[in-house]
Amino acid sequence: MTTILFNKPYGVLSQFTDKGTEGSTRPTLSDYIDLPGVYPAGRLDRDSEGLMVLTSDGALQARIAHPKFKAAKTYWVHVEGDVSDDALAALRTGIPLKDGPTRPAKARRMDEPAGLWPRNPPIRVRKSVPDSWLELTITEGRNRQVRRMTAHVGFPTLRLIRVQIGAWKLGDLPQGKWQHVQITH
Repeated sequence: MTTILFNKPYGVLSQFTDKGTEGSTRPTLSDYIDLPGVYPAGRLDRDSEGLMVLTSDGALQARIAHPKFKAAKTYWVHVEGDVSDDALAALRTGIPLKDGPTRPAKARRMDEPAGLWPRNPPIRVRKSVPDSWLELTITEGRNRQVRRMTAHVGFPTLRLIRVQIGAWKLGDLPQGKWQHVQITH
């Protein structure tokens, strides 16, 4: 069995081929990973960055991606505004979204991560509006869930970086690079 961790850059599709419009040249996993037989265990939106697990182990893939296993995923979230205590409390109790309430999340303010790579293209910054960082851990993986949660509490996401899936951490893995990991069952 082969399992790798990948630090997905902004703008890269979390699949090996672009099934978009004909002639599309959006970057995909195949632009970074030349390793046959591994497949993403879950997705990460094109405009999100950070940790992805790819594996040839179907059972492991299911344990990571399927909601019934409740694999914890941790994100660093750069938001517009100075996050309030009320917003943190709402994230911790669950957010009512159009597709149903979210499970409670772990949420805390954090300083901007030290040594974080620059995003290309850079986020939009408005001098008249403060911004802040959150660490958010969820046990679901709905479409654009973190972005919808922060928007619901009044703090739109500017940048989203997944840093942990279960026990696997992004650590100092450079953006656009991957590494093998050992799996013990």
